[in-house]
Amino acid sequence: MAILGTLIKKGIRIRESLDQEISSPFDLQKLELKKLMMKCVNTQFGKAYGFKKILSSFKSDESNEFYRSYIKEVPIHDYNKIYNEWWHKMRDGQKNITWRGKIKYYALSSGTSEASSKYIPISKRMLKSIQTTGVRQILSLSNFELSDDVFTSGILMIGGSTHLNYNGKYFEGDLTGITASQIPFWFQHHYKPGKKISQERDWNQKLEEITENAKDWDIGIIVGVPAWIQILLEKIINKYGLSNIHEIWPNFEIYVHGGVSFEPYKKGFEKLLGRPVQYIETYLASEGFMAFQAKPNHKPMRLVLNNGIFFEFIPFTEDNFDSDGVIKPNAKTYMIHEIEENKDYALLITTCAGAWRYLIGDTVKLVSKQDSEIIITGRTKHFLSLCGEHLSIDNMNKAVKLVSEEMNVEVKEFTVAGIPEGSLFAHHWYIGSDSVVDSETFKIKLDERLKSLNDDYRVERIAALKDVYLDIVPTKTFYDWMEKRGKYGGQNKFPRVLKNDLLEDWKSFLTKELS
Repeated sequence: MAILGTLIKKGIRIRESLDQEISSPFDLQKLELKKLMMKCVNTQFGKAYGFKKILSSFKSDESNEFYRSYIKEVPIHDYNKIYNEWWHKMRDGQKNITWRGKIKYYALSSGTSEASSKYIPISKRMLKSIQTTGVRQILSLSNFELSDDVFTSGILMIGGSTHLNYNGKYFEGDLTGITASQIPFWFQHHYKPGKKISQERDWNQKLEEITENAKDWDIGIIVGVPAWIQILLEKIINKYGLSNIHEIWPNFEIYVHGGVSFEPYKKGFEKLLGRPVQYIETYLASEGFMAFQAKPNHKPMRLVLNNGIFFEFIPFTEDNFDSDGVIKPNAKTYMIHEIEENKDYALLITTCAGAWRYLIGDTVKLVSKQDSEIIITGRTKHFLSLCGEHLSIDNMNKAVKLVSEEMNVEVKEFTVAGIPEGSLFAHHWYIGSDSVVDSETFKIKLDERLKSLNDDYRVERIAALKDVYLDIVPTKTFYDWMEKRGKYGGQNKFPRVLKNDLLEDWKSFLTKELS
């Protein structure tokens, strides 16, 4: 098996030379947009917004003429706009709406804020795009110092159920379930927990079955959301009386995560290991596989610029977004070659599943223009700016991590809400920890860390942001609330910022649970 692993690694090194590094980001993205528009020129959307006219501008001597034409003719869409105007027709079974042909799959996605599910179209081309980017990520593993055995071990992928609902027109379910149901035959030998367990809809039952079978598997790579992977590893360790997970999976070397920052979970996760593993971050959303970490010990992720997605960037400033994170009319948008490093941008995507100038809701920061590398800094609607403090999720993650390390306590979840304080404002934090924690000390240290990380926050703590409140809440309470909302397990994440109805529901739940 080690010989086979060596051969695979050599093959990977050969294939890696086919990466996107030989072309400029501008050229790659121009070609990608052209291909997407040519594919959809005769769809209802393409006819409504004059794709033929826009396509003629691609041969202009002015390099950016095609983009100026595109943004002039095609409006920005959020989910409600594109669904109400176009995607509902696709769900009714109509073809050639925003993508050519009929859509067979829809990913159900509520993110971390909306109560009801979104229906995100998944075309055959998008499934191919996700698989292709997944292969590219595997090819990038030659950059990491890994043993040969990891390439012949199993890959444990924990996501939603692969049992999809069919209503006579299309299949619907979690994106992870849709993609897992389409796993190519040559990969199925390595894929765990296998088809049968993956179809299980009950999350707790799925964990029990994985735990029961864990002793029979050789796992080298684990993929999944941090909170749920940590719960699984704890169950396996407890069941078999282990000191750490490496006692049962000695070849475990890679943990692939995405969707939320890993930093708040890292301390607790590493207690479950017998030795260090490689952490690899991915940017796989219901709308597409957009970026992945291609280098070891290097957090930024490389955008995939030539595989079915065209990216646009909106400076995440008060000029373009209001205090609730809603985009303003005439917001300025830019292509990748036009943006600056170390500034926050909201992301717009055009995809091979029929999303056009779609505001996905994430904010990113370009950290390397040369390598098109980004980090995710938060969500357009998951930040706090009651009075100009502009507190991002990135700020929150860093501050919580630093304080938990300083106090030597484990924080598995957290959330924060903005609340009125007389005629001014305050922040109320809920810290999920099963450690013995002095809440007052944690609050003071967290406040100080946030002041050092964010100048706007520091200024507003003197002015309009009059106080900070903090409660320590058992970790189980966070997961129980998720289960109550039907968001337990798989790809579901706890919202880092609570607002409006979600905040009221959380407060009501806490009153009942902790009374």
